[in-house]
Amino acid sequence: MNVFYPAPIERLIENLTKLPGIGRKTATRLAFFLLNARDSYITELSTSLIDIKEKIRLCSICFNITDTDPCEICRDARRSSSTVCVVEESSHMMVIESSYPGYFRYHILHGAINPIEGIGPDEIRIKELRERIEKEDIKEVIIATNPNIEGNTTAHYIGEILKPLDVKITRIASGVPVGGDIVYIDPLTIKSSLDNRKNL
Repeated sequence: MNVFYPAPIERLIENLTKLPGIGRKTATRLAFFLLNARDSYITELSTSLIDIKEKIRLCSICFNITDTDPCEICRDARRSSSTVCVVEESSHMMVIESSYPGYFRYHILHGAINPIEGIGPDEIRIKELRERIEKEDIKEVIIATNPNIEGNTTAHYIGEILKPLDVKITRIASGVPVGGDIVYIDPLTIKSSLDNRKNL
């Protein structure tokens, strides 16, 4: 049986339970931690939450999350301008970046094709990828989507729509387990997969 607290605490608990993996018990513990926290911490936490909604946007080139446009990676002149690495999410890009720091430019799809969930090619940034390749001097597209059904479907679709263009298309090699999520894979495995990428 749930214990009900004063309305402001209940409202906070209810909002915390909307976070992924947070049940009522954990939400209650967090709510009382926040209740007893210093005012300066609460102010800083509140400001940071407002900032991510007001200041974070998508880079107009690669669609990475950023607070400047273009993002820091797209502005980095030291990176290879002829290779773009395609990933599903910004978190996946961070994993690859830890294996190949400062090397690739990226294109973030923000998802993968998944007909069961109603996500088709138009719901992710595939059209923008093609437009980039037509405009920029890109020689190779490395497809680093997850090695699961959705990731493989997305990789195959991208390969098909890019075939008419004068660009080399590669897919990260084995070493990344089938059905795995790229964000949980260690940097050495990612590096090996990228080193041994193959034509799609």
